[in-house]
Amino acid sequence: MAEELIISTSDDKAERYRSLLPQIEALVAGENDLTANLANIASALKYGMDYFWVGFYRVKGHELVLGPFQGPIACTRIAKGKGVCGKSWKEKKILIVENVEEFPGHIACSAESKSEIVLPALKNGAVALVLDVDSDQIADFDEIDKEYLTQLIRLIELKL
Repeated sequence: MAEELIISTSDDKAERYRSLLPQIEALVAGENDLTANLANIASALKYGMDYFWVGFYRVKGHELVLGPFQGPIACTRIAKGKGVCGKSWKEKKILIVENVEEFPGHIACSAESKSEIVLPALKNGAVALVLDVDSDQIADFDEIDKEYLTQLIRLIELKL
């Protein structure tokens, strides 16, 4: 069955999230395969919010391994505590980086990435994966992104 995403053209970021999140919830509601759901979520975020790069890194042993994503090719493996994604995993917290060039230990998968938000998803108290969203603009992420992407992470956690 084909799915269609209704993309808001509003300049209001919160309004675009409010339009997009229920569509993502409906999209994954009847599907239990995590890879399929993460792939559709990455696509919906990329096109619904016009992000530069959106993807997931899954915890596999002592490293994060690239999962479904949308955008330019990406780093395949990231050690715990390394870069923004590895630090988010290690600290179990959301990180917003206004300028990736100023982040100590930033892993540059793409020179076009300028700012980033990373959110961990927990299963049984441990990080199972991280959602990584990059922008090609400096300081593109804020508390609005954090609020709505946290809601999305809660939905993902229900699927883990």
